[in-house]
Amino acid sequence: MKKSIVIIALAFLSIACGNKKSNNQDGAEAPLSGTVSIDGSGTVFPVSEAVAEEFLAEEPNVKVTVGESGTGGGFKKFGAGVIDISDASREIKGKEIELCKENGIEYVQLTVALDGITVVVNKDNTWATSMTTEELKKLWEPNSTITNWNQIRNEWPNEEIHLYGPNTSHGTYDFFTEIIMGESGASRTDYNAVSDYNVAVQGIEKDKNALGYFGLSYYEENKDKLGVVGIDNGTGAVLPSIETVANNTYAPLSRSLFIFVSLKSAQRPEVKKFVEFYLDNAPELCKEVGYVPMPKSGYDAQKQAFKNALSGQ
Repeated sequence: MKKSIVIIALAFLSIACGNKKSNNQDGAEAPLSGTVSIDGSGTVFPVSEAVAEEFLAEEPNVKVTVGESGTGGGFKKFGAGVIDISDASREIKGKEIELCKENGIEYVQLTVALDGITVVVNKDNTWATSMTTEELKKLWEPNSTITNWNQIRNEWPNEEIHLYGPNTSHGTYDFFTEIIMGESGASRTDYNAVSDYNVAVQGIEKDKNALGYFGLSYYEENKDKLGVVGIDNGTGAVLPSIETVANNTYAPLSRSLFIFVSLKSAQRPEVKKFVEFYLDNAPELCKEVGYVPMPKSGYDAQKQAFKNALSGQ
């Protein structure tokens, strides 16, 4: 009888000690550790980077890495199981879905912000204050013969245009060509194709005859250095801004921005908490880096979608 009592007492002591190991002295849960890896869209990069910085302030023992290899580059890594989260400025393509299936990568797609592709010019460009979508098409279509400004409008200067834009790995390239040309990937090739949008900013800033396009946040960050072109889709020119993207008057170049989360990765507590933190903080952080947050109901829907995906619903 005495032996039984001693064994039971030792068992309770063991459980108590075990509980102390998993908690801090004040009874709080032990801090998270581990890693979260993100790569993909250069457009979504500023949002994910801002979220990562805030998350690290709260969970300093978690290592979060954020890359920007372009939407296409991110999906290649994601489909191969190399990263936990893929930033994307467009929907996932069929071949990328197949790559995920081949490698057993199940995922959930979550919308984190809204954006407007912004057409920019040099600060000293006083003529191209607006362009129609048809003019953009003639300028950027495959085998375009437009080389000078006055070939777009007669009253514009007889000066050579120098074009900047994302390379083919970027979702911004896919979206712009699909919306303006009607076919993803349909574009002239004789332009300065960049992998880093800051290179385009620097090139356009130094060249009075340059024109390019990229996400709204890169313009907002450099608006003191660049001019912006209003886009006319037939109802009058509209300038890109947080307000015109939010109310969808900046058409047709407004779009959604996404993160794709591996469900296997999301079983790890640090990844799960990071995604939840992302959706909780995206509204404020999006505004800070020049993007447009969704309404609260939109984020509530994304939180529910993530919860449902984790539970297999």
